[in-house]
Amino acid sequence: MDRLWAMQVFVRVVECGSFSRAAESLDIANATVTSSVRNLETYLGVTLLSRNTRSLRLTDEGEGYFEQCTRLLRQIEETEASVRQKKGEISGQLCIESPAAFARALLCPALPAFTAQHPGLSVALRLTDHAEDLIASGTDIAIRIDSVNDADLVARPLYQAHYVACASPGFLARLETPSHPQELDPQCCLGIFGPGRYAVSNWSFQRGVENHTLTPRGSLHFNSTDALIEAALADQGYIYVLDVFVNGLISRGALVELFPGWGTSSRSFYTVTPKARFVAPRTRAFIDFILATLDAQRRPPADASIVLRQGRRGLV
Repeated sequence: MDRLWAMQVFVRVVECGSFSRAAESLDIANATVTSSVRNLETYLGVTLLSRNTRSLRLTDEGEGYFEQCTRLLRQIEETEASVRQKKGEISGQLCIESPAAFARALLCPALPAFTAQHPGLSVALRLTDHAEDLIASGTDIAIRIDSVNDADLVARPLYQAHYVACASPGFLARLETPSHPQELDPQCCLGIFGPGRYAVSNWSFQRGVENHTLTPRGSLHFNSTDALIEAALADQGYIYVLDVFVNGLISRGALVELFPGWGTSSRSFYTVTPKARFVAPRTRAFIDFILATLDAQRRPPADASIVLRQGRRGLV
């Protein structure tokens, strides 16, 4: 029995909360995971996991063994990483998860330069608007917006984005370009709505003591930022989106920003990694690269608070 591998499998089962999810994250058969943990228990002469068809929990012996295994595996990772760093080598596969719109606007254009800097590195990017369990999915680093739903994750400030109102030159050519938010016709404003509802979000603008709020009432509304931007590029109306998604389009003249002197609400983007794991050099390299790529002036302060939603992953 490869005891080190058996430890890794055991730790992954505990982290994932199930044998099947551990097998999926390790890309091995369920039976291999089951036999590995069973052989480890036989070798140690103790029961590490109490399990039935519906639940899984650590025994007292398993609790202590899990802590020791986690510490040992982290030390091994750190030792291997130290050796590779001395050779100047960053290699292996880096698995990234990101909201689709953020990935398309920022990560996808930037990743070729990142992989060119590290020829031994392979990057796998998953675009999704449904956050998954990082450990169970084998994800090294994820991009999150405003909040995380797991107390076992470490969030680091990445970028602070502000909403901008904008429209295409073709659309503005048909109307007089508004100089004040009050001049926006709600019937020409395209909205976006969140999951589980069709009520569009309001637009808000602030300047000094002035405050203006608008509810979009145009003919098109979406639950996708990408779709909203495509509609604007097709001369369908005004939109109100985070600058991070349209900075490039505005700089190229494909969209025109309205009311640059007005303040709007903001949202913060964070990089997220599992708390219990050693942060590998390839993960650190990616964080450094994406921070350098983004506009540092709009990065939230290092002590910015992040909302932790109720509920955390655990053994079920």
